[in-house]
Amino acid sequence: MGLFGSRGRRQRIPDDPALVAAAAENPGGSVAEIDPAYVDDPNGYVPPEAIRGAWLVDGSGQLTGEYEKNPRHGVPQDDFGKLTDPDHWLGWIGGDPAVAVRKGIEESLRAQVADAVVQWVKILETPRFLTGGRPHAEGAEVILVTRAALAAPFALSVWTAQHGPSVLLGVFSWAAVNLSTPGARKDRHWFDLGVGLDWAEERLQERIYEMDGHESSGGEDGSAGR
Repeated sequence: MGLFGSRGRRQRIPDDPALVAAAAENPGGSVAEIDPAYVDDPNGYVPPEAIRGAWLVDGSGQLTGEYEKNPRHGVPQDDFGKLTDPDHWLGWIGGDPAVAVRKGIEESLRAQVADAVVQWVKILETPRFLTGGRPHAEGAEVILVTRAALAAPFALSVWTAQHGPSVLLGVFSWAAVNLSTPGARKDRHWFDLGVGLDWAEERLQERIYEMDGHESSGGEDGSAGR
């Protein structure tokens, strides 16, 4: 089986110096053919659906003439699998975490650019989670969740009238406090571009305590990560 789960077929190698040069830099690998309709920067993040196919390269860096089509090629779609697949409690977000997180991302973008339209969102890694609680008064074995948060690394495409489509990379964070107190819940979102997940997780620990008035170095409730 090939790169995309099927065997490639031999085709005439295009007379393209850039393709030949890319092959020389990837001996034993492949060179992807990117569909510019779905990517504004082929050197940046490329969604899997934007790859038309790939040319296979031999061990000496020469094109073999074998080309594999990507069966997924087409309009990029949302992918929240890395958010919802982990066995982590997300009940504090609501019945459909993917819908809730996408809505939060859209609201964060529109707060900056009113006409922003999110075309697709992909969660790139398993998010970092934080959950804090305190023992229930009626039993030490029962824990009341008082705060919860997540930091999710994303790639997305957004369209605006001024800039057209753009692909953005960053981390979307969401924290909620006072979860065990009816009517006192507070939620907040952060939309950080160009940052790493480790950085976002560190900031998240500070942010969640700031929201409910605790210092990041202390507090009566414990917090557990990941």
